[in-house]
Amino acid sequence: MKKPSSPGSFILGNISKFLSGGTPFTWWIGRTNEKQTYWGGSSPGVQKCACGLEESCLDNKYHCNCDADRDERTSDKGLLSHKDHLPVTQIIIGDINKTGSEAAYKLGPLRCHGDGNYWNAASFNTESSYLHFPTFHGELSADISFFFKTTASSGVFLENLGIKDFIRIELNSPMEVLFSFDVGNGPSEVIVKSSTHLNNNQWHYVRAERNIKEASLQVDHLPKKAQEAPDDGHIHLQLNSQLFVGGTASRQKGFLGCIRSLQLNGVTLDLEERAKMTPGVKPGCPGHCSSYGNLCHNGGRCIEKYNGYSCDCGHSAYDGPFCKKEVSAILEAGTSLIYNFHESYGIGKNVSTHLSAIYSDMTLSRENIEFSFRTTHTPSVLLYADSYYQEYMAAVLCSNGSLQIRYKLDNSKDTDIFSIDGVKLADGQLHSVKIDREGRDVYVQIDQLPTLRFNLSSGTDTEFNGMRSLILGKIVDSTGMDEELLKTNMWGFIGCLSTVRFNGIVPLKAALRHPSTALVTVKGHLAESKCGISGSADSRAITTTHPLADHPGAVEEGKLQTNAIRSDSAVIGGVIAVVIFVVLCVVAVMGRLLYRHKGTYRTNETKGAEYAENADTTLKNNANYQDSISEGKKEYFI
Repeated sequence: MKKPSSPGSFILGNISKFLSGGTPFTWWIGRTNEKQTYWGGSSPGVQKCACGLEESCLDNKYHCNCDADRDERTSDKGLLSHKDHLPVTQIIIGDINKTGSEAAYKLGPLRCHGDGNYWNAASFNTESSYLHFPTFHGELSADISFFFKTTASSGVFLENLGIKDFIRIELNSPMEVLFSFDVGNGPSEVIVKSSTHLNNNQWHYVRAERNIKEASLQVDHLPKKAQEAPDDGHIHLQLNSQLFVGGTASRQKGFLGCIRSLQLNGVTLDLEERAKMTPGVKPGCPGHCSSYGNLCHNGGRCIEKYNGYSCDCGHSAYDGPFCKKEVSAILEAGTSLIYNFHESYGIGKNVSTHLSAIYSDMTLSRENIEFSFRTTHTPSVLLYADSYYQEYMAAVLCSNGSLQIRYKLDNSKDTDIFSIDGVKLADGQLHSVKIDREGRDVYVQIDQLPTLRFNLSSGTDTEFNGMRSLILGKIVDSTGMDEELLKTNMWGFIGCLSTVRFNGIVPLKAALRHPSTALVTVKGHLAESKCGISGSADSRAITTTHPLADHPGAVEEGKLQTNAIRSDSAVIGGVIAVVIFVVLCVVAVMGRLLYRHKGTYRTNETKGAEYAENADTTLKNNANYQDSISEGKKEYFI
């Protein structure tokens, strides 16, 4: 398969419908988090594949080959190039619950080109500052476009003069852009008025055009204003002075702010290079984060650059260019990930627990905790934080699959236990948990359910003193734990943990990205996985969601054979039931013989250990299945 050379995706398919009577069964989601039902080779808003536009589909009654419902493999493919919707972040595949239906996809890399001058910008710091360029030659046709950002109420963006002729674009007032010119017939003006202020320090787009028939002006997405040229009169725009950008020849009404991506008749002016040698003007433009900082998600920090911005995901539990890529791992029975608070505060490991003056710097009166998980094993310890004074908090799954939050911040009082019994979470699906504590108030939210509020016992110390460690998985040092928590901790956690954040600490990400750091210790097996990617179900069909963001250059493949899985599961379940029944019968007979003839007593510890290993293996297989959903389907999207 040839990889696309422009931003896009490549699509193949097999026996799974895209559309049915206009209702999409399959769609994708991009940057705007909106459902997109057009496919490679097609255009936004058109519910067709490339063959539908070309009228070359296998069945001319349908707009996609995959809608033909044939008993043979069919495919649709092409490029997605509408950059406002890219990159593709999710693919939802439906209509695969019928016998013989299957689907697979391939997603090609996101490739960008043609935007090398998009951030070419200059900052004008005084009203008398400007850049000058050679005379603009637009005698019969002028096409000028640029972006601007300012807090000033007025100013000239550019001006070029002749003996009598001129052309000028300016911010005439905080809500008005004026395009004026004279080709010898007297001054003409085209004005666009905005209902909101244009001097709001946000980027705004301007495009002015003039030809022998008309002149037009457009600002952002406001309606274009146009003015027809007179039927008779002069048509040539004759200019002879230098082109002034950010000011005028008279140095009046200069522009204060930033201009970028200035194009005249398709040619981009190098504002940055000219600004390097011009007093009062600086190359680049600060303040990109004020305009685009919201693209840094999940606690990512926008970093200002002179020609753009980047996202710092250091304190985010996510990764990727925009801090949207989940960081997840599979934990096996006995795996323990320990994040040491004293290392993060620069305190040595072998210090006395009586040095309260040192530990007072690590006292918390609030916690903000977020994580996601997927498991079928109970009871489990999801997250545990403790102190040098045997204080702790824990998030655990009870034997019935419900979530329980435990706080012990006062050794003179019993542990505060908050149980959320209405939701069973050990179902193999991905669940998210948020825990926020402020003093005595504890707030807990599961998935998108309403937030629940709990209170620590009256008179309880509300400070988490002398923080020592944050633990994911099995708790190795059980000092200070009550008997119930000890039982829960027998196997630790078996399953998938994802996007773990404790205040500003991201222990799972630290362990996977910086395993050699002194902050993190891992005991047992910890394997990075895509298990933290959530699936979604459609009420009309069985669907699977494939988040695909932040994987530039990679090719994602996947297979899904729903009915095969169901039928295989039924057969395997029947075989397992028969085997278990036979084994139980044999065990019963052997046990009776041993009891009667040898009189020995045996515990079931060995069998319990074997059972745990089997459960562990089962969960790993289950997690691997979840992880492999994106590695094996039969309908391709790119």
